[in-house]
Amino acid sequence: MKKSRFSDEQIVKILREVDKSTVAEVAKKHGISEQTIYVWKRRFGGLEVADAKRLRSLEVENNRLKKLLAERDLEVEVMKEVAAKKW
Repeated sequence: MKKSRFSDEQIVKILREVDKSTVAEVAKKHGISEQTIYVWKRRFGGLEVADAKRLRSLEVENNRLKKLLAERDLEVEVMKEVAAKKW
């Protein structure tokens, strides 16, 4: 997936600007399309800045745990193969 030029916190701040102004004005100000704002609203609509930071940290932790689990599963498979060859 393409890396966004805006962080999650910046996206939430932009969405809060939309609450005070029109979508067209905010999109033009930040150099993004109106459709992008609607996509962001669907993803980050009810979040505040602190919530977005927490979401990002949970995503990072989840990815780290998935990698650890994959490594552990690989080690278990290797041990099973070694044990099967001994018999």
